[in-house]
Amino acid sequence: MAGDSGQAAIIAEGLGKRYRVRGMAAPTLFGSLARLGRTVPVPEFWALRDASFEIPRGRTVGVIGPNGSGKSSLLGLVAGTITPTCGRVTARGRICSLLELGAGFHPDLTGRENVFLNAAILGIPREDVRRRFDRIVEFAGLREFIDMPVKHYSSGMYVRLGFAVAAESDPDILLIDEVLAVGDVAFQLRCLDRIRDLQRRGRTLLFVSHALQTVEEFCHEVFLVHKGSIVARGEPAPTILRYIREFMGEGGPVFTQEFGSREAEIAGVTLRGADGREAGVLETGQAMHVDVSWRAKRRIDRPVFGFAIKTGNGFQVFGSNTQLAGHPVDAIEGEGTIRLSLDPLALMAGNYMLSLSIHSWDHAQQYHRREDWYPFAVRNNTGAPGAFFLQTRWSNPPAAAT
Repeated sequence: MAGDSGQAAIIAEGLGKRYRVRGMAAPTLFGSLARLGRTVPVPEFWALRDASFEIPRGRTVGVIGPNGSGKSSLLGLVAGTITPTCGRVTARGRICSLLELGAGFHPDLTGRENVFLNAAILGIPREDVRRRFDRIVEFAGLREFIDMPVKHYSSGMYVRLGFAVAAESDPDILLIDEVLAVGDVAFQLRCLDRIRDLQRRGRTLLFVSHALQTVEEFCHEVFLVHKGSIVARGEPAPTILRYIREFMGEGGPVFTQEFGSREAEIAGVTLRGADGREAGVLETGQAMHVDVSWRAKRRIDRPVFGFAIKTGNGFQVFGSNTQLAGHPVDAIEGEGTIRLSLDPLALMAGNYMLSLSIHSWDHAQQYHRREDWYPFAVRNNTGAPGAFFLQTRWSNPPAAAT
């Protein structure tokens, strides 16, 4: 375990949670008689097993992994809302958790009444709530609905109000489970601003999210959870890249698609950096080369090779092909290789998915397409902020003649 235990906000040792999986159907007399006098084994399911880690004070840790991998169970155990089957977890400081939408809200009370109720559960003095009430309502964006019973709120309204109260509790440790996936863009930006504020004040944050770009931007460390185990932990970029490679790319179970007649097919792909070496992490502003090996079962005239790049969140950044680029391929047959070069690479730091395709000149025939099949990461060493890297040049023009 890394770090000084005396400075750790959260310490887990051999933490595990086991459930017994019983039949879902209602019991019957026949079934009871059949089991009479004999022991029927009950299947077990480990939501989390043998998790040991330390999180130092002031760190922000993201928890990622496929659905059902044990992420929420991990947060529930840290929060104390789930009792561990084995091991133990210690959290030092006041914990505030947003693990379930509207947890602690009474449906028949108004938003105003639930602010005070929820704050009391979190240990915020009533006088402090009165003083901060307008700020809480403003943050949630629910001023016109604050005196409406919350049973009429949407799930987004629930979580907005819950997050607004939790953020005002000034916790030492904040646990968040997919809260940032709810609400409109304006609310999400307010949440991210509040997270930055908590980070500046040295608070400890542990949150589950499928928004990989957000995890990479805000977290000091990332836990990758799969089938109830923490299979990897470390710096965000390489840990997220491992998640993408194993669970989202190269034919993995999430998001990827493959189709086409396969008369011509993509036989292999190698990503290379500016030095020509194979690389999974590329550099902003440097060259990126993609060598695509192809195989054609017959002669195909004027094939078109195409590509597209998406962010880890599924936003399409750019796409093009040999036809649009004015680089026609006369014909292919047998085997060969074509190279795609992005020089300089205009992508900033993040995780991306590369799609590749081969189709006919008139787009009527799709020979082979692999959608979101090849993951890669980009590291930004330029020091420049922003969404894209733009080549720039500064100069001192000669003074105008007078």
